[in-house]
Amino acid sequence: MIEFNAIILQFDEQGEKTGWSYIDIPAHLAAQLKPGNKKTFRVRGMLDGLAVSGMALMPMGNGNFIMALKADVRKGIHKNKGAMVQVKIEEDTDYKVEIPDDLLECFEFEPEALVFFNGLTKSHRSYFIKWIESAKTKETRAKRIINTVNAMLRKWDYGQMIRAMKKD
Repeated sequence: MIEFNAIILQFDEQGEKTGWSYIDIPAHLAAQLKPGNKKTFRVRGMLDGLAVSGMALMPMGNGNFIMALKADVRKGIHKNKGAMVQVKIEEDTDYKVEIPDDLLECFEFEPEALVFFNGLTKSHRSYFIKWIESAKTKETRAKRIINTVNAMLRKWDYGQMIRAMKKD
């Protein structure tokens, strides 16, 4: 477990990250969590006394990482951009991505789509699953499952799929 203080920052113009609130994780601290790693990984711990788990640390270059702080986390710690936050984190080795049964059922008809899906990182599989799970109606959920399977057959990641859907 590492402990440090960080200032909550916010991206201005940064592509898909525009407007995100986040904290910096310097390379020397990230190396203590997962030595030699340069890819996204999950952590758990405390942010100002708020228990968190499954939080993604994303690489930003030169060994540095960021941790995005979604609105629910910022509300939980009652802090926003510019505020100091106490961070106590460790790698979350228990983080798992469970594939919903209805998606698995569709993958049975397209096994090569499942192979590609399972080849994605946990965090990328999680993007698809959270998107499917957030559907408010059965019809929307079904459309999202179909789009996910089609994206896997085309060997697309989540971003490619969403951009292609916006063009239609």
